[in-house]
Amino acid sequence: MYQYPNYYPYNPQTVYQQPQYNQYSHATWEDQYDIERQPQQIQNLTRRVNELERRVNQLNETVNRLQQTSERHTFRLNRLNQRLRRVEQRLNIPFTASEDGF
Repeated sequence: MYQYPNYYPYNPQTVYQQPQYNQYSHATWEDQYDIERQPQQIQNLTRRVNELERRVNQLNETVNRLQQTSERHTFRLNRLNQRLRRVEQRLNIPFTASEDGF
């Protein structure tokens, strides 16, 4: 039959390949396509999206509040700086700008 006793020709139809396993995916094929579980998964995703949207809104409100506070403080600092310049002028204090702008 064959010249070599332990040699068998390669036949690709007889080779069985196991399905590839993705070590990063925890869901199995059945989990992904289980029709009964999909509504629950959709509800969980919807709940998570709503939670994230609510958190984004909270963060936007916080950023807006901090921005208004920063603008208020900037206005106050500019006003104080103007008053300080007037006092320096009245008292004939020489003005020299340093790195800080004062």
